[in-house]
Amino acid sequence: MTDWIRAQSSSGSPDELRPLQLAWLGDVVWEMHQRLRHCQRPRRSSDLHKAVVAEVHAAAQAKALSCIEPYLSDFEKTLAKRGRNSAKNPPRSSDAATYASATAFETIVGWLFLKNPKRLAQLLDQLEEIANDLN
Repeated sequence: MTDWIRAQSSSGSPDELRPLQLAWLGDVVWEMHQRLRHCQRPRRSSDLHKAVVAEVHAAAQAKALSCIEPYLSDFEKTLAKRGRNSAKNPPRSSDAATYASATAFETIVGWLFLKNPKRLAQLLDQLEEIANDLN
């Protein structure tokens, strides 16, 4: 389900963006990915919405980060650290540590989407494999 990401070419200069800007972009990319995944099966729109929300909230993103951390390069780990350290003022629905990890995940997704979409697709495919192994 990552073909749409693989089809992207590198664009922009993510190195010029701050971590929270990358996280903002990464959040959008992650949600789009989840929406496309869940649209594969016919469902009512309310069920689709619930399924996607379950995947895009902070705790789910923090869990996604912990699943892919062993596969991250040193540079990607540095990106995650920058994102984690820039996360301030978590929403009431999340604790600070979870919010920081979610922001770290979003930062990686945003940077890779702009700079290396094929690597992003590889990591998202890895997440999918991990999820399938758990079920």
